[in-house]
Amino acid sequence: MSNQILLWSMLVVPWLSLFFMNKEDLKRYMPVGVLAVATSVIIGDVGSSLGFWIVRETAYPLYHIMPFNIGLNLALTMWVFKFSYHQFWLYMITNAVLDLSFNFFLFQFILSSRGIFHLVNISPFQSFLITTTHALLLYGYQKWQEGIFMRSVSPASSQYLQPALAKPLPQDRAENGLKNENDE
Repeated sequence: MSNQILLWSMLVVPWLSLFFMNKEDLKRYMPVGVLAVATSVIIGDVGSSLGFWIVRETAYPLYHIMPFNIGLNLALTMWVFKFSYHQFWLYMITNAVLDLSFNFFLFQFILSSRGIFHLVNISPFQSFLITTTHALLLYGYQKWQEGIFMRSVSPASSQYLQPALAKPLPQDRAENGLKNENDE
């Protein structure tokens, strides 16, 4: 298998898995997935600039962005949140297992042996610490995001409120046999 097929499969196949996630979960976890992509791209760029790793090949036409960040990282982040959110320790254990497998297996053996990606001035364990910190940041963001939506959808305070356009006009109320507020 060529490197381009491997890289493009790491980009496209995870996105296809999102067709199996229901619509509500997609809407709920897409913001944290997008944040995971954005921060992973920044971490990857900073790591390349500091000489922590070298990206020798990416999926054409991407230049220094690993397809892993755009495809696999986004989809896995959303699936991990779907199955382990609200259970912090399960989330952290799941992320630790995935991060260990990526840092010690995918990065160190598969991508390195193919000449795609090399860790240079950083050990796989140090890379694991970076990805664990990244996972904590994403969990904190999702907690914050959930708090915003929970406050804005408070049905107890606005149970009987209606938009002005939904209220019947006084002449409509009289035609339907309803009393106006002034008729008492």
